[in-house]
Amino acid sequence: AWAGSSAGAQVGGASVTMLEVPGMPTDAPAQPFVTPHLATASLDSGVGTSGAGVARGWVSDVSARTGIGAVALSAYANAALRISTEQPACALPWTTLAAIGWVESHHGTLGGNVLLPDGKTRTPLLGPALDGSAGVGALRARAEDTAAHGNARWDHAVGPLQFIGSTWRRWGSDGDGDGVADRHDVDDAAYSAARYLCADGHDLTSGAGWSAAVRSYNHSDAYVASVLAAANEYAAG
Repeated sequence: AWAGSSAGAQVGGASVTMLEVPGMPTDAPAQPFVTPHLATASLDSGVGTSGAGVARGWVSDVSARTGIGAVALSAYANAALRISTEQPACALPWTTLAAIGWVESHHGTLGGNVLLPDGKTRTPLLGPALDGSAGVGALRARAEDTAAHGNARWDHAVGPLQFIGSTWRRWGSDGDGDGVADRHDVDDAAYSAARYLCADGHDLTSGAGWSAAVRSYNHSDAYVASVLAAANEYAAG
């Protein structure tokens, strides 16, 4: 279930929603949860590429071992691979993007939804209306926001990685080369999330840098702890 109204998620970064990870304390501070997995889970650690993106064999193998669907996994890995060329100092692990994708939308499958081969979900994934109630901020929708979620008055977080309109207008990018930047498309959303996480020059191989980058995505220490737990699980897999 969406937990934006009960877990302290705040408007301010890309996301305003979160899911609880069982066993993780909701008031956990960010930095003490960093473990060595985060420093060894990047695409430099044995991931082959085919020139046009991450190798299909790697996607098939890692999908089977982690339970991440191939469409979502390809999006996360390709985004991390691309950002490693564009911003090598960031050192963004693909596991971090995958963990955010899990916490935000179960890789596009939340509530029985399905992530289709084109990277979009069968039905739109929308967060709650950002109308100032239930612990969320109040954000008015612009026309382009309404086109994405249908609410003419209030904005919503949209898509598999739950971008709000203001963040998407700054960081939204075409991740799959189809000429369109679409919050509903996991390829575009994953690459945009990678750009966002690397924007402030954080060193994501350090605990402090990684925690600060993820916290910028959702201003909640509980969110950081949830993403870390999922990232470490994927790295271990």
